[in-house]
Amino acid sequence: MTKILIVAPSWVGDALMSQPLLTLLKQHELDAAIDVLGPGWALPIYRRMPEVSGTIESPFGHGDLSLGNRWRLGRKLRAARYDRAYVLPNSFKSALVPAFARIPQRIGFVGEMRQPLLTDARPLDKQALPLMVERFAFLAGPREASLARPVPRPHLQVGTAERAALLSRLGLIIGDRIACFCPGAEYGPAKRWPPSHFAALAGKLSAVGYAAWVVGSSQERDLGEEIRAASGNRVINLCGRTSLDEAVVLLSCAAVVVSNDSGLMHVAAALDRPMVALYGSSSPGFTPPLSDSARILRLDLPCSPCFQRVCPLGHFNCMMKLDPGTVFAEIENFAARPTPTIH
Repeated sequence: MTKILIVAPSWVGDALMSQPLLTLLKQHELDAAIDVLGPGWALPIYRRMPEVSGTIESPFGHGDLSLGNRWRLGRKLRAARYDRAYVLPNSFKSALVPAFARIPQRIGFVGEMRQPLLTDARPLDKQALPLMVERFAFLAGPREASLARPVPRPHLQVGTAERAALLSRLGLIIGDRIACFCPGAEYGPAKRWPPSHFAALAGKLSAVGYAAWVVGSSQERDLGEEIRAASGNRVINLCGRTSLDEAVVLLSCAAVVVSNDSGLMHVAAALDRPMVALYGSSSPGFTPPLSDSARILRLDLPCSPCFQRVCPLGHFNCMMKLDPGTVFAEIENFAARPTPTIH
């Protein structure tokens, strides 16, 4: 049996983008045991992936070198006798633990002068591999091979019993069509559709029989309250009332999801929920939602995408001028088609 360690990326969306790599590894070696080393907030996503055998929480904060602690963790992992490691972040420090663990094959892209830490350090051809999901998937094969397309898509499943238990705990009913709003975006406010727009959309959806839930972490609790108040209590603010794993369950109930470019956007895509993905300062050219049930809305202004955390011009037109009526029209298009089965 081949034992594989995945050094995971830090962002939830990036974690989902790595699942096709795991799928390909299992296709190549059915008996492979795949463990994931990653930050605690991303591990609930990996635990829902059938390809993953086990998870190991990384104790290191963002930007934390902690050379001694990384050496101790690597020495501890030697006992697992991993055959290969795939180092998905491009940083120097992310390659240290597999090297300290003496894993014979250590595969990743060239970056931050870390080539001595990898046994297979691959140059990245960004034109040949424009999407993040393709870059991760490319690592599954020999370095000289071309990537076979299409790559598998991320896919998450939610059990009926866990869905019923969570809805009961939160006192929620899904008799109505559910619209889930994901107003957060950890990268910064330039990626966030205005709360007033979400509130206006809630009013339009309420008029045609939707119940609206705002889903997010405790960091978005105030944002959810702003949307609830501005909507005249037409939404239920669930931000901070669930873990990430439970947020996955909530999104599985949705007849439609409206989301900024965020980790939850990728979760909704992996659940194959009908979704309107809103882009302003970022671009779907690198990390689009990977689902046929997703529709991307963006204005293509001359100043976007700027990839800034805050609008450098101060007007935020890329999101302000993306009006709720346009999003509502896209949702009506979804309503005319059958909703994918909840899995």
